[in-house]
Amino acid sequence: MEPEEKRDFVTKVSEWTTPRRRTPQSQFKSVNSRFKSPIQSPNTSHCTGSVQPSLEEEIEELRRKKKELDSEIALLKNDGVGVQELEQHIDLLHEYNDIKDVGQTLLGKLAMLQGVTTRDLYSQFGLHLDD
Repeated sequence: MEPEEKRDFVTKVSEWTTPRRRTPQSQFKSVNSRFKSPIQSPNTSHCTGSVQPSLEEEIEELRRKKKELDSEIALLKNDGVGVQELEQHIDLLHEYNDIKDVGQTLLGKLAMLQGVTTRDLYSQFGLHLDD
């Protein structure tokens, strides 16, 4: 590389590495400060003013929930509902939700093709909005 080319190259490289400000100097210091996420981490509760529960309180809350769930299970067993029946019911709910999702997708695509809203298609097909 010729000395002149080398000097031009070094100048260009130094221009690339020279830090530049994206915003002009502002009267507000926050413009040039570090980014602060609007989402608070679970460890910071200073904004809400609440004190995080201690580990013992969390354990006690979990024990209370377990007791409630055990009583619900006992009630279901007394009503004659078995685990097998509950699993089948849950499987059927999953299947229903999958079919409903496919229907919603088809209605959305049809509405887009016709240039109408899905609400218009609901009334056209005799469906209720809460279906």
